[in-house]
Amino acid sequence: NIVRFRPPENRDPLPEEIEAFRPYVDREIEIIDPKIIVTLGRFSMGKFLPNVKISQVHGKPRKISWHGREMVIIPMYHPAAALRAGAIMQQIREDFKIIPEVIKGLEEENKKEDNSGEQMKLL
Repeated sequence: NIVRFRPPENRDPLPEEIEAFRPYVDREIEIIDPKIIVTLGRFSMGKFLPNVKISQVHGKPRKISWHGREMVIIPMYHPAAALRAGAIMQQIREDFKIIPEVIKGLEEENKKEDNSGEQMKLL
């Protein structure tokens, strides 16, 4: 989560609230060093993909460089959006099906890198 509490009356988090928690979120990401981050909702997506609309990018993996780390961001609608708009539930289901494909692709990339490194050592 971008902020560690639910804002009053379920309002959107304020910019200063997001900024107050930024160091903690950044540090967690640095420690975990994920290869994939699935963002749920526009605020978490905005951390990595600013100035884009979730309706245009949901379910579309994007490789990014963040603080010198390469990772894949998969933006998705927040599950609560499905409670407000039932049609979004099907999109969320379809978007989640992409995750195993992305994981498999990253595993294959890692195998290729590992194999090329082994060949170089033999020469």
